[in-house]
Amino acid sequence: MAEDRFVALLRGINVGRAKRVAMADLRALVEDLGGRDVRTLLNSGNVVFAASGASPDDLAARIAGALVTRLGVEARVTVLTGQELDVVVADNPLVGIATDPSRLFVAFLANPADRSRLEPLSHPQWAPEALSIGVRVAYLWCPDGLLESRLPEAVGRVLGEAVTIRNWATTMKIHVLVKHGQA
Repeated sequence: MAEDRFVALLRGINVGRAKRVAMADLRALVEDLGGRDVRTLLNSGNVVFAASGASPDDLAARIAGALVTRLGVEARVTVLTGQELDVVVADNPLVGIATDPSRLFVAFLANPADRSRLEPLSHPQWAPEALSIGVRVAYLWCPDGLLESRLPEAVGRVLGEAVTIRNWATTMKIHVLVKHGQA
């Protein structure tokens, strides 16, 4: 069976004292679940790995379960295929207007069907901020930074724990890691 590349994005890992996970432990956990060529990026729960014969939903459930049973940490885990991440990167309509990749964000949806729940937010009332809804993500341009923006709060109210956000710079590093094995 063909081997696919995946990226697991863990929500809330290494935020606060209660959810600290060493990236070496996270890599070992994914390897023990059958992941190969496991790499982590930054110290915040971004894991790239190869696996055969598993769906993203199955992988997410297995990683989340193992986090609880083996490391005593609960975290929402979103898994995308390398192909899904390719689409996320290629389809970002805000790249042309964003002037700072650390203030351009990608809100990864745990369930792609949640996309429809974001539709009411797609009206242009956000200026100078911008929102665009993709297939598996929402793109958020927050020129004044994440903490000063109304967009992440609005997306969070709609989706709650069913979304995890990475900035564009981190998303691109993850993409390079998926494609080439190094960031």
